[in-house]
Amino acid sequence: MREILFRGKRTDNGEWVEGFAYKQHSFGKIELWYIRTFELDFLVIPETVGQYTGLTDKNGVKIFEGDILGGYLDDNYPENQTVMEVVWCNCWWGTKEIGCDPDPPEWEDGEILEVVGNIYDDKEILDVK
Repeated sequence: MREILFRGKRTDNGEWVEGFAYKQHSFGKIELWYIRTFELDFLVIPETVGQYTGLTDKNGVKIFEGDILGGYLDDNYPENQTVMEVVWCNCWWGTKEIGCDPDPPEWEDGEILEVVGNIYDDKEILDVK
């Protein structure tokens, strides 16, 4: 069974925190998102909340929605680095290359790709082809 885990960026100091995600309504329609780790709750930036895919990269780093994966899919062409965003598409995890629609994952690529950043802190990585 896959571990259910979320990640979000804290509003107070900008650090990432992992745990259980939940939201509360405050002052009517305002939604406040929290990540609970053990007994502590951290208020997080809502758009940064992403779920753990249950998979790791070639270095054993957990892959979350919103991560950017990079690497070389073909050893014969090391100059062609692949950079893609991890996205949730309807009912499956996928990857999205620059300017393309999401594709179903080829998770065996996780053995050769690594997390090189995320779309919130490292958006410029996706601008490089």
